[in-house]
Amino acid sequence: MQVFTRSIVGGASAEAVLRRLSDRARRRGLPPPAALTGDWFGGGAVLVPSVSIGPHDDPFAVLDAFDSDDASSPTPATDAPEGAVGGGWIGYLGYGLTDPGRHAQPRRMPLSAWGWTDHVLRRDRDGQWWFESLGPADPALIDELTALVSYADLGSSTDPDSHLGSSAGGSSDSPWRVGPVRQPDADLHRKAVRGCVEQIAAGEIFQANICSRFAVPFTGDPLEVFAAGSERFRPARAAYVAGDWGAVASLSPELFLARRGDVVHSSPIKGTLPRRGPQDDGNAELLRASAKDVAENVMIVDMARNDLGRVASTGRVTVPKLLDVQPHPGVWHLVSDVRAEVPAGLSNSQLLEAAFPPASVTGAPKVRALEVIAELEDIARDVYCGAVGMVSPAAGLELNVAIRTLEYTDGVLHLGVGGGITADSDPEREWQECLTKAAPLLSLLRSGTSGPPTTKTATSAPG
Repeated sequence: MQVFTRSIVGGASAEAVLRRLSDRARRRGLPPPAALTGDWFGGGAVLVPSVSIGPHDDPFAVLDAFDSDDASSPTPATDAPEGAVGGGWIGYLGYGLTDPGRHAQPRRMPLSAWGWTDHVLRRDRDGQWWFESLGPADPALIDELTALVSYADLGSSTDPDSHLGSSAGGSSDSPWRVGPVRQPDADLHRKAVRGCVEQIAAGEIFQANICSRFAVPFTGDPLEVFAAGSERFRPARAAYVAGDWGAVASLSPELFLARRGDVVHSSPIKGTLPRRGPQDDGNAELLRASAKDVAENVMIVDMARNDLGRVASTGRVTVPKLLDVQPHPGVWHLVSDVRAEVPAGLSNSQLLEAAFPPASVTGAPKVRALEVIAELEDIARDVYCGAVGMVSPAAGLELNVAIRTLEYTDGVLHLGVGGGITADSDPEREWQECLTKAAPLLSLLRSGTSGPPTTKTATSAPG
């Protein structure tokens, strides 16, 4: 298979083009677009103009589907220009796929959802736009999407589709509205943290990630929330996918897995302190000196090494970077890198069966930690703490860790937050860490309304 590419003249942002693609889909009754912005596949953005994303019976195996004659399962690309993506599967794997408590509570979202596209719009790290397809593409489609990108950053007077009512990539003064934020019960979160510390003291586990969930009534288009968040925060691994089931707007900073050929990378994040302004600059040094945060990160690195070691070639798992302090929206994080070389015949499904869900949002040892999490958390996780991303026959596999992620369904946005618990975790500090992580996204949501809503505490499962 050959990957077709055509350069596009235009300096529009990824968010402006995404908004235009959303307008196009609405006007024509097409499925919505999908998007990856940040460091994906070399950096820039990958936008899918329109894609039907839905549940699959075997969500891991579908990502191996590049070896048949079916139109949705092409052979791996053997002739792809450097950096090209061309198309592939885009969607998510929900945490619930491997949650031991997944049958105890009803789910709001499908356990996973994927959709196939044979063409994309890609913005490379230098700002150059490309139309790319897996094989020949309809010339009319190429011309249409080329014009859309070229005009996306211009006013409606020069927009070739202005007579159709396009927003020309802009947004209204109040693009969405939110109701009162339903905050998780702080006492329940502290109780769960104490329960986790007790499990550690009993020798059941060494560490586990304990989470809670905010719920925000929402009126508007979740795609606009994603576009605004991508513009404001510039997260490293932002992703947007949507369908009849709802939408996922992930503003994640964390890479779960990147695979190109026989090399796999993971960049687990563990360790957090606030980063709200100059007054918090010193928190970078405090974080690196924190025995609790360092121990937490090292344990997660060992987990990631163990997960990848199950499928890697013998002796081919390394840690090129350990305990790097990095700035992210509203927080400082400790970030490490794990690299593995895997056998050439290893399938994507085998890789995911070994590594999913991500180590940084589970615990050690993973199997028992999953059970403890299901016992202690009062609300089951959906997409949150799973992974969102794309698998391309040309560019490989890249998935984020679905944190800083908004899940939209039935008029409500849900936001999960949490942190890693170790033997010396303090319940109140862990609760404050949840508030620190939630603050940037709650601020973003409030910015779309004419006035900030009040906040109340939910006494039962929100939403």
